[in-house]
Amino acid sequence: MSRLDEALKSIASIDPELLDKAQARLDMLTKPKDSLGRLEEFAKKMVAITGNLTPGINKKIIFTFAGDHGVADEGVSAFPKEVTPQMVLNFLRGGAGINVLARHAGVEVKVVDIGVDYDFTDCAGLIQKKVMKGTRNIRKGPAMTRDEAIKCIEAGIELALENAGEGVIYGTGEMGIANTTPSSAIIAAFSGQPVADVTGKGTGIDDKSYNHKVRVIEDALNVNKPNISDPIDVLAKLGGTEIAGIAGLILGAASRRVPVVVDGFISTAGALIAYELKPQVRDYIFASHNSVERGHKVMLERMRLRPFVDLDLRLGEGTGAAIAISLVEAGVKIYNEMATFGDAGVSEKTI
Repeated sequence: MSRLDEALKSIASIDPELLDKAQARLDMLTKPKDSLGRLEEFAKKMVAITGNLTPGINKKIIFTFAGDHGVADEGVSAFPKEVTPQMVLNFLRGGAGINVLARHAGVEVKVVDIGVDYDFTDCAGLIQKKVMKGTRNIRKGPAMTRDEAIKCIEAGIELALENAGEGVIYGTGEMGIANTTPSSAIIAAFSGQPVADVTGKGTGIDDKSYNHKVRVIEDALNVNKPNISDPIDVLAKLGGTEIAGIAGLILGAASRRVPVVVDGFISTAGALIAYELKPQVRDYIFASHNSVERGHKVMLERMRLRPFVDLDLRLGEGTGAAIAISLVEAGVKIYNEMATFGDAGVSEKTI
């Protein structure tokens, strides 16, 4: 059995009885019922995911997957693809947005080269999982072979399994110039919505470039004709190495009952592939925020996931996940550390 098949077989839905037990404790805490809103929701979900009635968070990791995209040759991004390796080096030096927010939240950032069109040498801290040097141009044919897509997924699964353990929580991040284009193509394929309705301006392209981007995605769908009943076919024909790696990380995490906080649009494309392969993975996912990218809301609605915040973020890298991990941790601390009415000698309500 392949690593992918093993992970899929190991994923089960969370136990609703655990949600009820967590709710019972929350209702005993010194506060009006449900008064801490979604922080209470996060705590309940952590109980159900981990199977632990007193869950803790002692290790927080964001995996930032990096990969290049052949479709960048079509001029769909405001930046050249050389920025991908440059930003990987910036991550490793600690100078990027994700590094700042990760330090703020006490999160470790693990940078993964899964498909960058660049040979990194003597890069301390870089995790080497390269499957290929960038995908092929989806306007002209498939991004990857099916085998390459599966190898990328399994690289993500390996990382999830290698780092799993009690008290661990993962976040997802990515870097790859032009990667909003395959992400929009993926949700356009699965949803059947017009490409323009699920495509945004990515790195900030102008209207002319945006209209060109929409045509490129429409061409990619027409050329590749992805089979939406086969998520790996969609991924291989339209996706990216980092999207596949994120899908694998989520599948591997769910197979080990590790919660995953998913970042924005591109990370959610990876989550969507994982969901289409095994719908039960949604039980293990926290959606960090609502991106300004048009297709993001459609992805989240398809998976029935509600984002934590809407801060007009569109950077990626795992920045939204870093913020959201701190909110999950806040919910867990409320659940574990807040006194009950009995502990505090506080009278409960009488009506």
